[in-house]
Amino acid sequence: MQQAAGPGEDEEMGVKEEDDEEEEDDDGEDGYFMDPCPVVVASPPPGSGGGRRRAREEKERTKLRERQRRAITGRILAGLRQHGNYSLRARADINEVIAALAREAGWVVLPDGTTFPSSSPSSAAAAAAQTAPRPVMVAAAPLALPTSPALPLRGISPVAARPISHRPAPASSLILLSPPRATSAASRLPADDAPDGSSSHLLAVPVPMDPSSAAAAAEDAAGVAKQVPEVAPRKPERDFAGTPYVPVYVMLPLGVVNVSGEVVDADELVGQLRVLKASGVDGVMVDCWWGNVEAHRPQEYNWTGYKRLFQMIRELKLKLQVVMSFHDCGGNVGDDVSIPLPHWVTEIGRSNPDIYFTDRAGRRNTECLSWGIDKERVLQGRTAVEVYFDFMRSFRVEFDEYFEDGIISEIEIGLGACGELRYPSYPAKHGWKYPGIGEFQCYDRYLQKNLRRAAEARGHTIWARGPDNAGHYNSEPNLTGFFCDGGDYDSYYGRFFLNWYSQMLVDHADRVLMLARLAFEGSNIAVKVSGVHWWYKTASHAAELTAGFYNPCNRDGYAPIAAVLKKYDAALNFTCVELRTMDQHEVYPEAFADPEGLVWQVLNAAWDAGIQVASENALPCYDRDGFNKILENAKPLNDPDGRHLFGFTYLRLSKVLFERPNFFEFERFVKRMHGEAVLDLQVYDC
Repeated sequence: MQQAAGPGEDEEMGVKEEDDEEEEDDDGEDGYFMDPCPVVVASPPPGSGGGRRRAREEKERTKLRERQRRAITGRILAGLRQHGNYSLRARADINEVIAALAREAGWVVLPDGTTFPSSSPSSAAAAAAQTAPRPVMVAAAPLALPTSPALPLRGISPVAARPISHRPAPASSLILLSPPRATSAASRLPADDAPDGSSSHLLAVPVPMDPSSAAAAAEDAAGVAKQVPEVAPRKPERDFAGTPYVPVYVMLPLGVVNVSGEVVDADELVGQLRVLKASGVDGVMVDCWWGNVEAHRPQEYNWTGYKRLFQMIRELKLKLQVVMSFHDCGGNVGDDVSIPLPHWVTEIGRSNPDIYFTDRAGRRNTECLSWGIDKERVLQGRTAVEVYFDFMRSFRVEFDEYFEDGIISEIEIGLGACGELRYPSYPAKHGWKYPGIGEFQCYDRYLQKNLRRAAEARGHTIWARGPDNAGHYNSEPNLTGFFCDGGDYDSYYGRFFLNWYSQMLVDHADRVLMLARLAFEGSNIAVKVSGVHWWYKTASHAAELTAGFYNPCNRDGYAPIAAVLKKYDAALNFTCVELRTMDQHEVYPEAFADPEGLVWQVLNAAWDAGIQVASENALPCYDRDGFNKILENAKPLNDPDGRHLFGFTYLRLSKVLFERPNFFEFERFVKRMHGEAVLDLQVYDC
């Protein structure tokens, strides 16, 4: 018996025999034994050291059983590697063997061993995986995403496969696309993906054991159980299976197209887009920068880089959201590139700096143009809104086929700082830090002229000024005379000024959206509104007031914005839907922030006006709690009218997103936004 399963055969099968102590430990590791040929050992006569002999004999019996088990496992692995083209490591355990066989049979195996047939809600993706590359997870920190074939991408089949195994990995692990294989095992995940020793050694069928071995195994198992650390239970989650389908888009990097009209790192980008497509993402969002396209001369547009980028996206069968970005890039949180306004515009700004927003101290903000020049012919004979319209019309003509084919699903119109409908009231370049209240931005001569006209029309010329007691960028409301409780913000003058200040924002949106609707007739357009949630729990809502949202505790400042969007059938895209009020209170209790209250107010103001609402996260989000908060806002529980978001855009594509634990959570989030079921769900009672 021992010769049949001796060391030579073990080595031939690729199974190494451990020392005696390790074999004894393994013996009680799982409680299952294979003993097809039990060894009969004669009982020792009484009084002849029988206890010691029985112990030695039991040890030999245990070693023999372990050798037999290892030999059987080695033969199974050798046969699978030789005849089944399975990528199994030499020391693979029985869990990996069973998982490989189950996947080959079309089943899905999760990391905790949960196994189910692929006829689940993701069956369509699993079926598509048989003919398309499957995303595979590999731990390779220094490796970039795989390069793709040279463009154009004609002939690329849409990728719809989804990973079926996710295991914990270091933060440096990336999700990569595996190259297509010629064998039938193309869609299998390599067993080497599992770290050695990460699984227990379980056999498929238990075989009876003798009582003494069973007792020893039970004691060993009890000892092992005491050493296993307790795992914190998962938080209960709401089940979104069967809920409305909400499309998910991903923002591309800010500098994906450079000023020379080239797609930056095109091959790497294609690999990333393929992974996104495989995860179920509906499309991507792209910023079309005014400073790149009309960089050198008025009405000379260079769309070359965007043409190539859009072609790549179309070949991968993804949708497009395009932002008309009439602001610069580089001075805000998250900006990793510098894209200034067009050179010819900045030349005008050198001689006439009043084309920019200006604070009380006279500091110019060159991020975007002041709304005071919307109707002033100061841009080489054109007004600001005419410049915006010409840009949008050129885009619509240049990319007509993408509109006709439905590739471009939405155009977002940039209306202010960061492409959002707001004043640049909290610029980091001027020293602002969270949670400062910001400053009013109405001191250029064009807005001041408009303010004087409004004060004269009201009959109070003395009101033709900005507040002189509104503090500075990093002030707190209660330390200013204007924003404190009972302060001047609620005086006759304060109400006049704030009404004028916010009306300039609404009027700017009205003028630009009127022309955008002409340029993009028949297409979906949207406007992004910033989520200024700090100081929301104070009476004045100071940070919102300086940003142009007249929303103190006794007034709804978002209803007028919703009304102008309704006028032009534009959707509202709102930010900060991933933030929780309690988290903000723990980190910045002095900010009196309430992102949840703000989101609820804005969403209801838009829904009451009868317009569609989309959203995006304000800060990078990779954790399940953040994704769950987005889901809760996207699909409100027990809404009597069944209202929900019509789309969500994730900020933003990066290598961090493709780290294995992050991407696992993101892919899970996409499924739930689509109303699909997920299995690792601890449901709470609604």
